Amino acid sequence: MQRISSNMQHSDSSYSVRRQESRLHKVNSQLSTQRRIQQLRDDPIAAGHSVRYKSLLARLDRFEKNAKTLNDQYKVAEAPMQSALNIMQRLRELSVAGATGTYTASDLKKMAPEVDELLYELVQTANSFSADGTRLFAGTKSFTEPFEIVMGDIDGAGSAVITNVRYNGSIDTKQVESDELSFMEANQAGNRIFWAERQTLFSATDARNFIIQQDSAIEIDGVTIPLIAGDNVYAIMSKINSSGAAVKASLDPVTNGMNIETTDARQLWLRDAGEGNVLASLGIVKPQQRPPYNLADSVRVSGGSLFDAVIAMRNAMYAGDHESLGGKVLGSVDGAIDNLAARLAENGSRYERAEAALARLNTQIPNVTGAESREADLDLTQAISDLKMYEYTHQASLSTVGNLYKNTLLNYLR
Repeated sequence: MQRISSNMQHSDSSYSVRRQESRLHKVNSQLSTQRRIQQLRDDPIAAGHSVRYKSLLARLDRFEKNAKTLNDQYKVAEAPMQSALNIMQRLRELSVAGATGTYTASDLKKMAPEVDELLYELVQTANSFSADGTRLFAGTKSFTEPFEIVMGDIDGAGSAVITNVRYNGSIDTKQVESDELSFMEANQAGNRIFWAERQTLFSATDARNFIIQQDSAIEIDGVTIPLIAGDNVYAIMSKINSSGAAVKASLDPVTNGMNIETTDARQLWLRDAGEGNVLASLGIVKPQQRPPYNLADSVRVSGGSLFDAVIAMRNAMYAGDHESLGGKVLGSVDGAIDNLAARLAENGSRYERAEAALARLNTQIPNVTGAESREADLDLTQAISDLKMYEYTHQASLSTVGNLYKNTLLNYLR
């Protein structure tokens, strides 16, 4: 049995007014945020879709920023690479002119200082900075000067000149995510860009009877190659050749040592992984030393850097050696030009890929934004209509409640 009293009217009217106020508050909140979903219980399925869309949008925004950053870095790197290519073209002109035999030894000696100055400019170009102060061609060693010059004396120079240029960077590259699990290289190693010839290592250690005693591994140009106990030199060479590293291993027919040659112009980067000593036992590297200047003393090296080619050209001019200028030196300079042109094309290809990624993201982001909007955004026309209806209903409710309680205390005291 329910008791009917004035308190019941008060409870019902109070509940009705609070309910009207709650609906008004909800619509006002939706209008202020322009979002239909204020709490998960408003629409659990749409809320779940909205969260996934927002997560995807956050990742797409990050990918877009990454692609723009990559574009900027590729454009910045192109300028010094193009400058180096122009310098090498000028050096080739000097080499061809000096090799014709129309210039005397004295004339060549007068041309050598220009070659030396261009060499300094090449080193300066290779040590270029990006806009944020990091080195462009040092690999992952962003704040390390990639190329270090060694000064010395040579006949005819009259003062100290550059006799060697050493690479102090790394071969590792920064990977930047441009899409889901898709990465692009943000920089390049200087010992690939500023190299002139394929490098070959000739080991003098007889490897025919070599057997690995325990499981081990070696690293070649950043690629780890696992080896197992019992592998002989032929198994090692087979695993190197099928590893994906840009090298080719073979057995020397004269010394029976293992030779390693790059498949393009670059500096070899070799070391034993972990506690292994396979390369050291084969007489290729010195144990417990870091690459790239850890090669064993008995190893003969063929193929040098762009700087080695220019140094050889300058020395030949000081010596008046026409034959070297038209032979080995000119071949090394041509190799350096070809390699620089290839690296420029590679840089341009990456730029175009980043541009394509940006174009795709510029289409994908609005589509995902629209999908998220359809799930969670507010229909303003409907919301304003509901607000006006709730306001009218709320005013009517308040008017009705006011009529129910129009008697005051003074009325009862009369």
